[in-house]
Amino acid sequence: MSWLGATVTSIPTEPTQQAFGYPSLFLLVLIGALVPVVPTGALVSSAAVVAMHQTLPLSMLVVFATASLAAFCGDMALYWLGRRGVHSKNGSRWLEAIRSRAPEDRLEQAREKLAEHDVAVLVLSRLVPAGRIPVMLACLLADWPLRRFARGNLPACLAWAVTYQLIGVLSGALFSEPWEGVAAAIALTVLVSGAPTVWRRLRGPEKA
Repeated sequence: MSWLGATVTSIPTEPTQQAFGYPSLFLLVLIGALVPVVPTGALVSSAAVVAMHQTLPLSMLVVFATASLAAFCGDMALYWLGRRGVHSKNGSRWLEAIRSRAPEDRLEQAREKLAEHDVAVLVLSRLVPAGRIPVMLACLLADWPLRRFARGNLPACLAWAVTYQLIGVLSGALFSEPWEGVAAAIALTVLVSGAPTVWRRLRGPEKA
């Protein structure tokens, strides 16, 4: 049974898990903000489930701070790169990448809402699936300075982190095992993210 004891003692402690987990969460959310191929919402929800089962204090608060800071830094970096393209004669690869992820109809809708509601649209854009990039591009085309974008993006990132952390808390509360809560959080996040797209396809094109 010595191998069992060695296996148990080799399991990372909570401080060790957090030492690797939080930097990984920050890095992945940051990358996901720059290149939206990483399911950042699912990452935050899963991290919240894991934090619920830890005994160390302030785990949930650290997850919230890490996720919101990473999202904010990623958004600001992408916006700064986009502004460089807007003010360049030849544009930039980053600006073209932002344009390619913002369909024309969504962009026009974002520009109209931005003109009506100003920075409040930024908060909602991060909570609506596929809403962040069109609104960011609308801000770029309206030539918003970096500071003005930051004022609206900060509460947007805080609201985003809270929303997906609550999804994780809800999922974790339904199951006793952490892996079950993580699986439920991922499924619920995918459902929330994909529901608007499915609805638009089922509804079909809007009649003029």
